[in-house]
Amino acid sequence: MRYAAKKLFTLIITLFIVSLLAFLAFQIIPGDPTTAMLGTQATPEARAELQAELGLDRPVPVRYWDWLTSFLTGDFGESYSYRLPVAGLLGEKLAITGVLILMAFLFTIVLSIPLGILAGSIRNPVLDKLMTALDQVVMSVPSFFLGILTCYLFGTLLRVFVPGDFVSYTQDWGAFLSYLILPALSIALPRVAMTVKMLRGSILEQLGEDYVRTARSRGLPRGEILRRHVLKNALLPVITFLAVSAAEIMTSSIIVEQVFTIPGVGRLLLSSISNRDFPVVQAIVVILAAWIVVVNLVADVLYQLADPRIRLR
Repeated sequence: MRYAAKKLFTLIITLFIVSLLAFLAFQIIPGDPTTAMLGTQATPEARAELQAELGLDRPVPVRYWDWLTSFLTGDFGESYSYRLPVAGLLGEKLAITGVLILMAFLFTIVLSIPLGILAGSIRNPVLDKLMTALDQVVMSVPSFFLGILTCYLFGTLLRVFVPGDFVSYTQDWGAFLSYLILPALSIALPRVAMTVKMLRGSILEQLGEDYVRTARSRGLPRGEILRRHVLKNALLPVITFLAVSAAEIMTSSIIVEQVFTIPGVGRLLLSSISNRDFPVVQAIVVILAAWIVVVNLVADVLYQLADPRIRLR
C-alpha cells in the first residue's frame, strides 16, 4: 500500500510538472495564435480583439489555473483552429492511435517471444550468427524509415494498398484494421529485434547458472530444462522491457502516422504545433505524458508480480 501510494504521488507530481511546462512553453516560443488565425495582414485592433475573445490577454498564472481546473473536469478547452471542443476533436483521433498502438504492441509480443526463445536455444553456430546479424540490422532501422520502405514496396510496387488512402473504423472495421497492419508492423519490428536480443541474452545467461548444471546432472532433457526452469527466470527482464515498449510505441506512432497519412493523434499534434493551436497541443502532451507514466508504473508492478523475491523500496 505504501509503495502504491508513493508511486501515485510521483505520478501526480510528474503530470503537474508536465502540464506546467507544456503551458509555459507556448508562452515563450515565437508565434501568435491570432496571427495564424487572422493572417499576417490583420490589424493590431483585430488581433487584440481576438486575443480578448480567446482569453490570451489575461495574466499567465490565471490562464494556467483556469486551464488546469477545467482540464481536471474533462474540459480541455476549445481549439483555436477548428473552433471545436478539444475533447470532441481528440475522441476519434485517440481511438485510431490507440488501436494502432495496441496492434503494434501485440505484434511485438507475438513475434518476439518465440523468436527470442529460438535464438537463445539454437545450437547451430552459423544459424545463430545469421539470426544475430539480421536482428542487429532490423534493430538499427528507425520505424519511420521502415514505414517509408513499406509504403514503397507494398504501396507503389506491389499495390497492396493505396498510399495516402484511409478507411475510418466508423465506415468499415475490417478495412480499418487491415490498413493499420503495415503501420503497426513498421512500429513493432525494431522493438521485436530489441526484445529478441534481450531474451536471447537472458536465456544464455540462465543456461550458465548452477541450477541448470544441476538439472543436467539429473538427466533432464534440454527442452524440459528450458521450458520448466530457464524461461521462467529469463522472461523477467523481458516483461519489464515489453511494458516500457508500450510507451516507446506510442511515440513512434506519431511519426509513422505521418508516413502513412493516418489521421490520428500524431498528425493532429504536428499540425496543431504549426498552427499554434495551444489548447490541442497542451491536451495531447498531457495525455501522452500520462500514458508514459502509467505504463512505467504498470511495468514496475508487473516486475514485482513476476518475481515475488523483488521488493522495491
